[in-house]
Amino acid sequence: MKAILETKDLCKYYGSAENEIKAVNHTNISVEKGEFCAIVGKSGSGKSTLLHLLGGLDRPTAGKVLINGQDIFSMKEEQLSAFRRRKIGFVFQSYNLISSINVWENIVLPLGLDHKKADTGFVGGIIDVLSLNEKTHNMPNTLSGGQQQRVAIARALATKPDIILADEPTGNLDSKTSLEVMSLLKTSVKRYGQTLIMITHDEELAQMADRILTIEDGLVINDSKIAAVSAVAPDGKAVRA
Repeated sequence: MKAILETKDLCKYYGSAENEIKAVNHTNISVEKGEFCAIVGKSGSGKSTLLHLLGGLDRPTAGKVLINGQDIFSMKEEQLSAFRRRKIGFVFQSYNLISSINVWENIVLPLGLDHKKADTGFVGGIIDVLSLNEKTHNMPNTLSGGQQQRVAIARALATKPDIILADEPTGNLDSKTSLEVMSLLKTSVKRYGQTLIMITHDEELAQMADRILTIEDGLVINDSKIAAVSAVAPDGKAVRA
């Protein structure tokens, strides 16, 4: 299967001479359409920097990021911004919801920024999968952390992006809620045929992926495919297929 996302000799350096930090160092990865890839590594290993480069949120020192064969950094900033809105969904540890608008308005906000009308049937289906049916008129501050993260996931899915990039999406949640949110996120991207790339420090959550990339000092030191996880057991543990 053809890769939906590739990096070619991707580098991101900070500082110079003896103070130079190689946050991402000649990284070459390839992710197939529909794949769920987890990126793990110690704090400071370069995980978040890599994810920001993959999503075009930061520009590299050298190298390329190709999405569907297109070098995203060959685009002008305005083109890249539009490309991100249409092709990439982001889910962060901080939910980044707008406190002054309700759940539905938060979910469809990226569509409005792109001057598009919401596909109410499609968005309604996402809301149903994420069990938010009774919360669409709620304001964010009336929701639990797990519910707020579900809204953030729904917002990321609503634009029908090809790729979802998730940076520690369960970092602010307890372990039980984390597993529930991850199961819902995995179900959602499989249902809508999307590719999921997630940073996590949680080895148990990483085991839910199709593949794990381990990053150390800006380098991929291990790339392993793992058995699929088919369910979450009553005790909250991930169950391998």
